[in-house]
Amino acid sequence: MGGDVKPSLGRRLLAEAVGTALLVTVVVGSGIAAHRLSPGDVGLQLLENSTATALGLAVLILMFGPVSGAHFNPVVSLVDWALGRRAGTGLPATDVAAYTSAQVIGAVAGAGLANAMYGLDLVQVAQHERASGSAFLAEVVATAGLVFLILALARTGRGAVSAAAVGAYIGAAYWFTSSTSFANPAVTIGRIFSDTFAGIAPSSVPAFVLAQLTGGVVGAALVLVLYPDAPRAADDVVVPHSTVIDTPADTSADERVTS
Repeated sequence: MGGDVKPSLGRRLLAEAVGTALLVTVVVGSGIAAHRLSPGDVGLQLLENSTATALGLAVLILMFGPVSGAHFNPVVSLVDWALGRRAGTGLPATDVAAYTSAQVIGAVAGAGLANAMYGLDLVQVAQHERASGSAFLAEVVATAGLVFLILALARTGRGAVSAAAVGAYIGAAYWFTSSTSFANPAVTIGRIFSDTFAGIAPSSVPAFVLAQLTGGVVGAALVLVLYPDAPRAADDVVVPHSTVIDTPADTSADERVTS
């Protein structure tokens, strides 16, 4: 027999930082490529950007999920903590702060990496104003849907499909929301630093982040109504992340270490 333990905090923070960095690199880099490949056709640019983001996010969840859960999003980490408190599961408050810091740092680095790969200035400041009442509502809806999806999958034991489901949701939300579904405070902050198709002006960020936090509350509340025992699954957000530890009597199972 054996038990499950989470990977060390250092490993999890590295996974969150690198994963979020690569997510922003995908978002910004594909936005730059789309603008160059399809000048003057905003609809095609959005299709190219959303397709790359949906596929890239799914792959990143598969890559980093077994280590950190692949939150890549401060709202997801915060909701994980808030719900987990009810059942003694989820992230501790100190880990939420650490996860958030790693995610934001990674997001800023990811924007710089995308800029560098396309021969642009490493650090830019976006000029694209996005804040409006409709965009605020769109971010509430996008984030609420994302949080609900993630928690519902964890609660029903379907974490194995989280990569595909979350990628598909974000890809769809690019199109059905007027904000193109940022749904992530860290990614929003990272996108300040690229004055490209995917950028967002600093003045628009506070409204977007407030909307995303509001959406997180709405999504979590809806989950608690429909799945009252969801807090018990907080440890499995976005995907389960633990290491199988074998006792000396079961040393033949060393190869079954999962992370």
